[in-house]
Amino acid sequence: MSKAHSGLLLVVAVALVDGEGRVLVQQRPPGKPMADLWEFPGGKVEPGEVPEAALVRELGEELGIEVAPDALVPAAFASEGLGGRHLLLLLYVARQWAGVPEPRHASALQWVKPAEMRALAMPPADVPLVDALERLL
Repeated sequence: MSKAHSGLLLVVAVALVDGEGRVLVQQRPPGKPMADLWEFPGGKVEPGEVPEAALVRELGEELGIEVAPDALVPAAFASEGLGGRHLLLLLYVARQWAGVPEPRHASALQWVKPAEMRALAMPPADVPLVDALERLL
C-alpha cells in the first residue's frame, strides 16, 4: 500500500445542459492555477458541507444562478493525484436553473456539445468526464 496523501480534496462540478444538449464550460482566469483551461463550473466542498449544498453555493458565487439541490443528478467522478494531495471530483448534471450564467470568477463562458470539449484544453481531472457525459447526454 502506498503512503497516504496529506489530504483528500473533494471538489464538485456541474454540467449545465441547455435545451440543445450543449454544456456550459468556463475558462480559468489568468494568475490562477491551470489558468486559461476550460472546466466545468464548481468548487471545493467546505468542511461540514454536503456535496450538493457546496455546488449550489459555488454556482451562486461563480455564475450568479440558482440551482435547486434536487435538480443536481450525480453523473460521474474523477480521481486524480494533485501534488501531495488527492483530488476527488464529483460531476453532476443539471438541466434546470434560475438566472442567466455570467462569468463572475472566470475569463469566459461557452456552451459546447460534449464532443466539442475534446478540442478544449481542460484540467486533467475534467478530461475523463467528457466520455461519461457523451454517454449520458
